[in-house]
Amino acid sequence: MPGPIQFIVALFFSFATLCAAAGGKPRFNAIAFYTGKNDPAHVSFVHEANQWFSGISKKYRFNYESTSDWTKLNPENLSRYQLVIFFDTRPDSAAQRNAFQEYMEKGGAFMGFHFSAFALTPSSYPQNWDWYHNQFLGSGEYKGNTWRPTSAVLNVEDRKHPASRKLPATFESQPNEWYSWTNDLRKNPDIRVLASIDTTSYPLGTGPKPHEIWHSGDYPVVWTNINYRMIYINMGHNDIDYEHGTNQELSLTFVNKIQNKLVVDALLWLGKGKQ
Repeated sequence: MPGPIQFIVALFFSFATLCAAAGGKPRFNAIAFYTGKNDPAHVSFVHEANQWFSGISKKYRFNYESTSDWTKLNPENLSRYQLVIFFDTRPDSAAQRNAFQEYMEKGGAFMGFHFSAFALTPSSYPQNWDWYHNQFLGSGEYKGNTWRPTSAVLNVEDRKHPASRKLPATFESQPNEWYSWTNDLRKNPDIRVLASIDTTSYPLGTGPKPHEIWHSGDYPVVWTNINYRMIYINMGHNDIDYEHGTNQELSLTFVNKIQNKLVVDALLWLGKGKQ
């Protein structure tokens, strides 16, 4: 039986090991890009996401930075990061787009939220980037959305993927404006759907426009492209008091433990680097 001195020494080394694990080398470096203008719901989400990601970066030991300067989306700067996040929009210049495509094709990782997949011609965000919208995301153009932002029951389709294997079979999301797309993601062999709108959610949306209330249909909301290390998450639109002109936040995104588990496990998988 070990004596008191051996016990104290063993306790010291156990404590030292825990301290080293807590303050050791970061798992990975992540950078989030955002625009944070125009729609108050997207601005609200960006501010909330920045705070939340900053908090979990300490808990899960990764370096996190965010910027609205899209010129930092260049090869030299991207070489410092294992993960790139788009919170609301996408790059517009050819140089930035080429840098991102090259980054992904060389094994980089990506997480995109909600409006980062939006493209509609004609609009301020036209579909003028085929690689990103058709090949990479696979969704094509924006087709429609639900309104108002409402919660939905999500069906977890893939129980083996690292991002979704610890989730329950179904869970209720935070309120969101849900998108539909021109491309059928089910017909794309490169797309692996992780979660979709469960049929128990219908009718989804409150209107007042009839076409913004979904009564049926198949709507993937979280997916990955097996040719890249990426995940797209359709959540990212907080409910806002537009009607009374207060722009008060009526809902938040990162206050749902199960939904947050999806994001965290996706982050940790993406941050591991190319397998």
